[in-house]
Amino acid sequence: MKKNLFFYLFAVLCTVSLFTSCSDDDEPTVTVPGNVDVAGDYTGTLDVKLVSAGIETPAGTVPSQLVSVIKSGENTVDLKITNFSFSGMPLGDVELNGCQLTDGGNGKYTFTATESSMELAGVLVADVKANGTFANETLAIDLDINNIKLGGNTVPYTVKAVYEGTKLSGTESSEAKILSFVFDKEVAAVDSLVVGDVVINEESKTITFMVADTAKAEYLTALVPTIEVSDGATVTPASGVAQDFSNGKTVTYTVTAAGGNVAEYKASIVGKTAFYDFENWKTVEVKSEFDGSVQWTYQLPVAGAWSGADAALQLIPVMVPTFDATQRSLLPTDEAYSGSKAAKVVTLDTEGAPSFMPGVFPSVPKVTSGSLFLGDFEVDAQKTLRSTRFGVPYSAKPIVVRGYYKYIPGEVYYRCDDPEKSNEAVKDASLKDECAISAVLYEVSSYETTEDHDKDERLDGTNIYTSDKIVAMAVWESGATDEYAPFELNLEYKQEFDATKLYRFAIICSSSKNGTTFSGAPGSTLYIDDIEVVAE
Repeated sequence: MKKNLFFYLFAVLCTVSLFTSCSDDDEPTVTVPGNVDVAGDYTGTLDVKLVSAGIETPAGTVPSQLVSVIKSGENTVDLKITNFSFSGMPLGDVELNGCQLTDGGNGKYTFTATESSMELAGVLVADVKANGTFANETLAIDLDINNIKLGGNTVPYTVKAVYEGTKLSGTESSEAKILSFVFDKEVAAVDSLVVGDVVINEESKTITFMVADTAKAEYLTALVPTIEVSDGATVTPASGVAQDFSNGKTVTYTVTAAGGNVAEYKASIVGKTAFYDFENWKTVEVKSEFDGSVQWTYQLPVAGAWSGADAALQLIPVMVPTFDATQRSLLPTDEAYSGSKAAKVVTLDTEGAPSFMPGVFPSVPKVTSGSLFLGDFEVDAQKTLRSTRFGVPYSAKPIVVRGYYKYIPGEVYYRCDDPEKSNEAVKDASLKDECAISAVLYEVSSYETTEDHDKDERLDGTNIYTSDKIVAMAVWESGATDEYAPFELNLEYKQEFDATKLYRFAIICSSSKNGTTFSGAPGSTLYIDDIEVVAE
């Protein structure tokens, strides 16, 4: 802590009220000829070093420090370091008044300032010496700060600062903006950390971005932004320099225009997110336990722990010989909102058939809703709704789920009044099918799973919306739309989120909102693309 205090105080030493006045140090003064004009604005580099036992340690560089020079007398000038910052700390203006010029020959004019036992930052006392030179439209200043005392004890450091600037012509651009802010994809696997676009808000002077919900704090300590600024402007910290954005840290970027104007931007992570674009798919093969031959295939997205219910369809041709075994309720489609692929979720006509062993196996539904969900599908032949094992381990606090969809409902709606007799659905011309997308966060005591569904903590189709384990939930429904449109679910918290507890999180997309009661319209088709989960 003491080390941090020293660095902060040194920053103050090098920047705020370095001396109360300038003097000629008893050297002869001259009247500056009228055709010599040192007044104006200068921009240049200020380098600061800490010196201990003869060893110099760099303590920061301001690449475009503005210094204003105002002629205050026949042979005196006032200097002002405008909007100075050091190590990201804004420290305001530094004014050096009444600096008397001395002829250094060959068009040079110098000044020397000294101050003994100057009080600094309200707690330090130090001796300060500054040498300055004007020559050929340039300004150079050397600062030496030594004999620094804190509470009467001498600090074992001295400070040296060097400024070199060039006079501005007055025609330089005054624009100080950050035009773009992107992260180096080659550093620290940023492509899997920073998600979506970086947002630059010019009005609030903020730069915000999202990171993957799997991003741990240690992954965010060295993100490397590439920064584009206004023509002729400079930025500090510099573009291409790693910065620590972990644990809610904010990084301040100072942009200095060629004409001297200064703007500050605050960059930070505003949340964690997961993004699923459904561009890549894999084929899952179901093989015979007897000879290893492939009995059934279906497709699932590669990215994310997404599942569907197509593994169960392989059982239907056994009980309903007329069922078209080429049908699938989840598959990729070229009809994408962006990119080349999206997810297509379809409600199927599974024709319906009574159970061949009542009380042991369920009947075959007339209507089987298509689904896409985070979790696993494990066939439960006795109670089909328990086959959907919803939720994946999740450590963040989800706030919003959004994405894009379009929906074409089937022509004929079938209503099932008794889910135990799912094969007995009847036509209902008064109803039109709708899709549903939901998000559920629920608490578990362990992430372990078991084949015994009665002992497994994962929620399923029988209790995903009713369990007392539910911490937060949102349900969204929609009718027909033949063009892609956005959807957004804002989770409503029923219980307080506790980062020390274990949670599972599920997103469920259904082509028929009443699919859990085996009601819906065969042919109803839901297209899903670019799902984003935003978490704190």
